[in-house]
Amino acid sequence: MKISRRGALALLGMGAAAPIGAQAEAATGQAVQFLHGVASGDPLQDRVILWTRATPADPAKPAPNSLVEVALDPTFKSLVKAVATPVAADRDWTVKADVAGLKPGTDYYYRFRIGGVTSPVGRTRTLPAGPTQDVVLAVASCSLYPAGYFNAYGAIARLDRVDAVLHLGDYIYEYGAAPGDYGMSSPTAAKRTPQPPHEIITLADYRTRHALYKADPQLQAAHARAPWIVVWDDHETANDSWTGGAENHNPDKGEGDWAIRKAAALKAYYEWMPIREPVAGGLPETINRSFRFGDLASLMMIETRLTARDRPIDYDAQTLPTVDGKPDFAHFMKVWRDPSRKLLGERQEQWLAAELDRSVKAGEAWQVLGNQIVMARVCAPNLPAVMGEKAWAEFFAKLPDYAKQPVAQSAALSAVDVPVNLDSWDGYPVQRERVYDMFKAARARPVVLAGDSHSFWANELWDDGRKSRVAVEFGTTGITSPGFEDILVGAPLGAALVQRNPEVKYANSAAKGFVLLTLTRTEAKAQMMAVSTIHAEDYTVSALKTFVATAGDGGAGLAALREV
Repeated sequence: MKISRRGALALLGMGAAAPIGAQAEAATGQAVQFLHGVASGDPLQDRVILWTRATPADPAKPAPNSLVEVALDPTFKSLVKAVATPVAADRDWTVKADVAGLKPGTDYYYRFRIGGVTSPVGRTRTLPAGPTQDVVLAVASCSLYPAGYFNAYGAIARLDRVDAVLHLGDYIYEYGAAPGDYGMSSPTAAKRTPQPPHEIITLADYRTRHALYKADPQLQAAHARAPWIVVWDDHETANDSWTGGAENHNPDKGEGDWAIRKAAALKAYYEWMPIREPVAGGLPETINRSFRFGDLASLMMIETRLTARDRPIDYDAQTLPTVDGKPDFAHFMKVWRDPSRKLLGERQEQWLAAELDRSVKAGEAWQVLGNQIVMARVCAPNLPAVMGEKAWAEFFAKLPDYAKQPVAQSAALSAVDVPVNLDSWDGYPVQRERVYDMFKAARARPVVLAGDSHSFWANELWDDGRKSRVAVEFGTTGITSPGFEDILVGAPLGAALVQRNPEVKYANSAAKGFVLLTLTRTEAKAQMMAVSTIHAEDYTVSALKTFVATAGDGGAGLAALREV
């Protein structure tokens, strides 16, 4: 299907309200402008969060209250709700309403009215209740603004059907706009410069970066198309974040206290995202929550960054020392398999076990995990063996200097059964096994969804010792963020990963796009939807691969993944 950027943006008109550009022009001199679109999220059977941002003409003056209208049709002749919501500077003029009293499994249209100005129209949908035939979800992750156009978001906006959009994190990135900053070597970077142009640290910085993203027309169109269910990964705060800090946070270089930076990032996130507010008295980091799609599936969104994650280990001298000139992998294994190292934390583990048990006992066909990071066991691929030593040597010589050290390390590790990425579930193997034990104890049929890696994945997850298949995993590639195959151009990386790793059935880090997941009572089908380019405004979208998971023998567990 060929899609033009103009065609995608036409979706923003969606009803009585004018498109963004026309509306902004018409609103000059009015009390507010709607420059950042509308969005909905966290749908339940009877309610949904509705969001917008009302940019004031004069921030020094109080803004009038917002009225959000909800109807069964885009012309608002069948109006069902009108809810007043305050507009205030202390929330950066963002507006969020938790609209209740809705019917399950129903499409609604909504708009905001403030000071005589009307927002664009959005479309949302409540979750179904009772018998449910099927559910269609778009799964997205990793949108680096300067790296390319958000064509994949435009493609999501144009889907014939999507019941909800799952965003698994890295919705924004924290880096600046210096020549060496992440993404600034892209051919689109000159047209898509991050704002503010420095690394974001303060509340004002994070708000400005969220505003930049929400001003993107294709992202606005995707938000206006369907409700979103979101979770953060690391870049919403800083790269490789954990409870006590982040790889990209350095107090010694003027970046301040981590707790202050994290609090600023989370405040901006809750302001700017269509997500339900934290429970009164609860920590904002506690973002884990579940959604029930009738009797078909429960979606359990877990948090793997800020609530309990211990600092990731690395292949450094402390974790992998050298003894008699050789890497001491025995020491590495001891540190790596330390049972005290955690990713979820005890409270979230207990919550997840209870949700799995509840879902299975309710007769739901699927237990879906909305999860930030890849769960499969993935060892480093042996590219020299796959390519041949001569071809590998020629290929390696042509790599950019910044890539040679990590690529050489990966090649060296390929001879040993250790993970290639210790910032994923692979860095917390004992914690992962506890989750697998939960799957088995509940007799669940889990579908794990993963972001973060900038790669498509179709994986079968097995417990330690490969005694039983416990889940399937579908990973979504980046919307724009570069994958390993953008660096290792021409290398058979996907084939090498499949050859090296029994759990990996498909891997592709060159494509950009999203996963379209369709659930029925008998199968979970994942289509790897790829856009043809992120460096031009016109593009096509197609399904690269499609994989299906079905029930195992006797209806329990899962059969082997199959490509269709």
